[in-house]
Amino acid sequence: MLSKHVEDGRNQIEMVALDQLVPEDHLVRKIEQAIDFEFIYDLVKDKYSLDNGRPSIDPVVLIKMVFIQYLFG
Repeated sequence: MLSKHVEDGRNQIEMVALDQLVPEDHLVRKIEQAIDFEFIYDLVKDKYSLDNGRPSIDPVVLIKMVFIQYLFG
């Protein structure tokens, strides 16, 4: 069957910055500006071992994930 040659778009590379994907007035940006999550490190410092076991997930990331899940379902 004769048809036009269609290039496979899966092999193309596109560079995208996350800052370009999230609008300036998005709720997530407003929360990031309003809340300083650094206090979490003081709350959990005695729960994490620095020299034993595998490296853990950053506790601030864990809290932010739950926060976003709650806000956006």
